[in-house]
Amino acid sequence: MLKTLLRPLSASLHCKALSSNSPIKPGTKYGGRSTVTLIPGDGVGPEIAESVTTIFKHMSIPVEFETIPLTKNNLKDEGAFEAAITSLQRNGVGLKGVLNRSGDFRTHNLELRGNLDMYANIVRCKSIKGVGTRHDGIDLIAIRENTEGEYSGLEHESVPGVVECLKVITEEKSLRIAKFAFDYALQHNRKKVTCIHKANIMKLSDGLFKRSCEEVSKLYPSIEFDSQIIDNTCQQLVINPQQFDVMVMPNLYGNLVSNLAAGLVGGAGLVPSKSYGENIAVFEPGARHTWMEMKGMYVANPIAMVLSSAFMLKHLALDEYGDKIISAVERVLEKGTCRTRDLGGNSTTREMTRAILDHIA
Repeated sequence: MLKTLLRPLSASLHCKALSSNSPIKPGTKYGGRSTVTLIPGDGVGPEIAESVTTIFKHMSIPVEFETIPLTKNNLKDEGAFEAAITSLQRNGVGLKGVLNRSGDFRTHNLELRGNLDMYANIVRCKSIKGVGTRHDGIDLIAIRENTEGEYSGLEHESVPGVVECLKVITEEKSLRIAKFAFDYALQHNRKKVTCIHKANIMKLSDGLFKRSCEEVSKLYPSIEFDSQIIDNTCQQLVINPQQFDVMVMPNLYGNLVSNLAAGLVGGAGLVPSKSYGENIAVFEPGARHTWMEMKGMYVANPIAMVLSSAFMLKHLALDEYGDKIISAVERVLEKGTCRTRDLGGNSTTREMTRAILDHIA
């Protein structure tokens, strides 16, 4: 069955890998301007989204934002959720803050990914000049299956005091994310893909995921493949993170690894991410924290959101704008005169935004 599924999947995704740096087409354009769905989210989300819109306005970037106020406050309003889904489906590209997961609202995060089939989440964690950390030379890609596994929220109380959580791993989706990871490695001149799993204990579910990655690896003889148990991976990330290149894993492990790796390169305020489906791309901070306690204080680091927007611009074939923003962020961090609290300074969100603007050529 694996070989039967691999044949059509291999052909379609391999063609995408060779033809484009993005697995889907750029978003909707009207009058030469791209329309992008903006979901600021909860906590400090609106403040860091403001940084992005300020920079875009200053640079006269040809992007129109369709803002959808989906937050914890309207979690019972299915109309707001449906508006977000409709907007993302129409535009094909989104920029998103983090949605608060307290109470029942966590299901909206899951439903966004599920309804839009945003199956692949990519977090790049790379050492940055000017940001002091324990390790240098880190440049790893964490690719996470985004729609199934323990993180799907499939749990119930079978009898009072007994809760069951379902971990669903399917061959189809395991093959799909494995193919995505190897195609990504091929596109971006990466040398190795590592499958992260717990197949020594979860022999059926993680065993299936691991076997799927092994089967797909045979289609890519030029790319080295290995596998590693998740608990060992966490230790190895702390001891020798430079050994990792592209990492592919089920949903829950991806959440753990991407947050750990973000901490290794300077923290959640610096790391962007992107999620892909067949017809959609959504860009957001790589470590998904709302920082509700800092809401309204304008002390959050906007760089993760700003870099996410820069990679969104490159996805939209607006590379010149995206590269200028990335270069400006790198110069600000290397110079070190503007530091938000997470970087050991006292600069505000708006002061960091102004510093980035001052370094845009």
